[in-house]
Amino acid sequence: MQEWLLEFEQVHYTYPGAQQSALNGLSVRIPARKRCALIGQNGCGKSTLFLLANGLYKPDKGTISWQGKRLQYNRDYLTTLRQKVGLIFQDPEQQLVASTVEEDISYGLCNLQLPEAEIQQRVEQALVEFGLTELAQRPVHHLSLGQKKRVSIADVMVLRPELLLLDEPTAYLDRLHTRNLMATLRKIHASGTTILMATHDLDLVYRWADWILVMDKGRLILEGKPQDVFTQREILEELQLGVPLIYEMLFADGVAEEGPVLERLRQRILNLFRYF
Repeated sequence: MQEWLLEFEQVHYTYPGAQQSALNGLSVRIPARKRCALIGQNGCGKSTLFLLANGLYKPDKGTISWQGKRLQYNRDYLTTLRQKVGLIFQDPEQQLVASTVEEDISYGLCNLQLPEAEIQQRVEQALVEFGLTELAQRPVHHLSLGQKKRVSIADVMVLRPELLLLDEPTAYLDRLHTRNLMATLRKIHASGTTILMATHDLDLVYRWADWILVMDKGRLILEGKPQDVFTQREILEELQLGVPLIYEMLFADGVAEEGPVLERLRQRILNLFRYF
């Protein structure tokens, strides 16, 4: 039986002063221990979903539940929720608040008023896990974008969340830093953390995700395994999302005659592509 960490049920949200709603009856469930990808055009509601999931916003209508229990909006509850549901913004500058890397990673732990020895132990562990030991005393404003992204992830993971939300984590990163980031995310997932990533990179989504959610105009349009979602090509084209390059190549019009042999070959190539 599938366990759902986070559930939205007919959720509506409109930003103050906006004429159109950001979410229009969104119903979606995030499966535990999966690598989930959230795709959709800009303005479809991805970032709003994240802000509601983390308790930073409260829905106008509908319910949001964490592990089967409806979210509450008092300070103590939200403090606990934000330890369990970690949110990493697209721009790491929005999260880096201290002078040095070490201070920044310790910031959330200090707010929880944990014992000093535990804070030090967790910070040292995070510095090692995220390859930041040599940067511990470096001023955060001297870091590269890739380094800042690593620090922002360490800031959240030091709190040991069960669900990690990432809004366009590979945006503006070069190929090397993107590879390093994805290696970091593989380690995080292997440790038992569920990940939900919003991204426009469909090739990355196909290679990385176990479960895909497709949003448009504040609603869920499609969900499922990559091989099931990306075969819905007509719907994805209507949404102006397209499909991964490997699907473009294998299923292009006139590529070859249809048949069971070709279909088996396609499936083998698609499966291999997910490991590169």
